[in-house]
Amino acid sequence: MADNNEKPLISGYLMSTQLLELNGCVRCKECMNWCPTYAVRPDRPEITPMYKIAKLRELLDSQYGLKAKLFGPKPLNEGEMTKYTEDSYYCSTCGVCGNVCEAAIKTVELWEAIRPNLVARGNGPYGKQSFFPKLVRADRNPYQAKQEDRLCWVPKDAKVEESGKISYFAGCTAAYRQQALGVATVRILNALNIDFCMLGKDEWCCASAMVRTGQRPVMKENAVHNVDALKDRGVETVLYACAGCLRTASIDWPRWYEGYIPYKNVPLSVYLREKIRNGEVEYKRPINYKVTFHDPCHSGRHIMHEVGRDWAFEAPRDVLKSVPGLQFQDMVRSREFQRCCGAGGGVKAGIPDLALDMGAKRVRDAEETGSDIIASTCPFCRRNIMDGRNAIGSPLKMLDEVEIMAQAMGLDVTIPENPYTKYQEQDTIVCEDVCKLETVTRKAPGEDIVGEAH
Repeated sequence: MADNNEKPLISGYLMSTQLLELNGCVRCKECMNWCPTYAVRPDRPEITPMYKIAKLRELLDSQYGLKAKLFGPKPLNEGEMTKYTEDSYYCSTCGVCGNVCEAAIKTVELWEAIRPNLVARGNGPYGKQSFFPKLVRADRNPYQAKQEDRLCWVPKDAKVEESGKISYFAGCTAAYRQQALGVATVRILNALNIDFCMLGKDEWCCASAMVRTGQRPVMKENAVHNVDALKDRGVETVLYACAGCLRTASIDWPRWYEGYIPYKNVPLSVYLREKIRNGEVEYKRPINYKVTFHDPCHSGRHIMHEVGRDWAFEAPRDVLKSVPGLQFQDMVRSREFQRCCGAGGGVKAGIPDLALDMGAKRVRDAEETGSDIIASTCPFCRRNIMDGRNAIGSPLKMLDEVEIMAQAMGLDVTIPENPYTKYQEQDTIVCEDVCKLETVTRKAPGEDIVGEAH
């Protein structure tokens, strides 16, 4: 960590409107009623939005306020700065506070602008989050995997083009740690006779974790590379089965890419729902389970104002409801008011015990519905909710809805043997005569350095 003696807290990453927002908080405490981190750490009110905003305002005033201009800035207390940094990173940047904010403060944007200032001073990032840039720069993914193996999970009889109008951006986790999702996606697109391409070794990490944790320099390099790679292949539509990649490609990449982006980013659930409505999807077996849906923050609250509520919340539910035999039941907290799983904002890597408790809390929400399966469209939610489930011994299974759909279509979703098969750890649905829920446990010991989190 850098020497912080007499080093000021800069505000350079905060826009002028965000500085005004710091004075906009009306202290109504509504955010505290919804904050998922506060729900599992009720003894720490200082981690809630109202307290974090008030503290930052105090710190900035000590450096740039009227008294500071007249008499000079006050030396910052390093213990106080360390505490404020910890409080700032005790947040999954889920955004529910912004949805319920009486003053309409855009809290996700605010938190993501505060953290780079803490990083610039040497206080952030937090815990193992500091490994993110080194790993992604070295390997272009956070799993220390080989880029030439990006498509090692694709079945040999699957058809994937080198270029084309439609591209499937798989993401690092589907490529190396949850390959069942990648296989199911490719199989469905092939079954629907969709000509699509993939970037393969030219697909770099979306770099979402860099933005969420305040480590921005890596983002531009990865954003520019990925956008150029998609443009070079003549892509017009990019499909995402990963909520984190979707959010980053839709909101963050355009901020760093200095040029025209000619393609459209589309959630895979939206694309598949259109095929279902057009009668192009043929289901061959029922999935006789009760299923609830967990809304990922990144493909829900984070982008609902960009793409609309229908794309953000209703499309994945419509896909699930189309599956024969499946009984669907929403959780009490759903859509823009859902409870975050705890994996986002770098929390999984930086504060794993907090992430685990949040994941367990979300499992309890699902148990109240009487469901057998929690479905989602985010590999990171899947990983953390599984960990929360294991911690409390719940029988619930956690699956991506694409995998449920593929099994209902009667497709072969076997993962080909590859260098990363031993690292797979995921709940699966296996359908032969009868569909059964199983868990694949990793054969290789140890855990990933940074966890599986955006």
